[in-house]
Amino acid sequence: MTNRPRSARRGFSIIEMMVAMTISAMLLTATMAALDASFKSYKTTTETVSTHVVGRLVMQRLATLIRTGDQFGPYPVNPILNPELTTDTIEFVTIPDPQLNIHEVWQIARVTVAGPTGPFELRATVEHYENDVMTSTSTRTLVRRVQDAQFTLLYDVGPRLLRATIDLTLRPDDVQADTIGSFGLETPVVRMVSSVAPRRLND
Repeated sequence: MTNRPRSARRGFSIIEMMVAMTISAMLLTATMAALDASFKSYKTTTETVSTHVVGRLVMQRLATLIRTGDQFGPYPVNPILNPELTTDTIEFVTIPDPQLNIHEVWQIARVTVAGPTGPFELRATVEHYENDVMTSTSTRTLVRRVQDAQFTLLYDVGPRLLRATIDLTLRPDDVQADTIGSFGLETPVVRMVSSVAPRRLND
């Protein structure tokens, strides 16, 4: 019976095993890093889209309220010399129902808040009137995580509002940090600007 050579029965050496394990570990680490970056990139994209949707809904709501409003404020000190006013609040009256003699006074303002929903919120305070007597008042939050909100009001002599420009900047919905290591991937803020003119100008 012929014995096989000792070299034919030889296995991997410890050095060869360590090299193979090192290469495998490097490949797994690179794969996991790429997978993590992919998940966070998807998360950032979905947060941006979600913020866009929320911002568009709020802008459409504000535009509709202003378009159908009346008796706007605040007023510039001198609408003849300085007809334009930039402020963080806007006030107006909804067109009353002549049959029921009901109307609402809206005040939409940028409010400072503490915590993850800040630094600002856009809130609406609504006063309900019936027969020129206030029957109730309510406050509601229109949108949270507001980075900045400004209203630029252009008046004519009267004063009557000719145009309102809404400048709204929103932070992403997620309050956690979205920076991905050295990639520097971060969910950007979303800024929306819209101009609207009231359908019914002040007399």
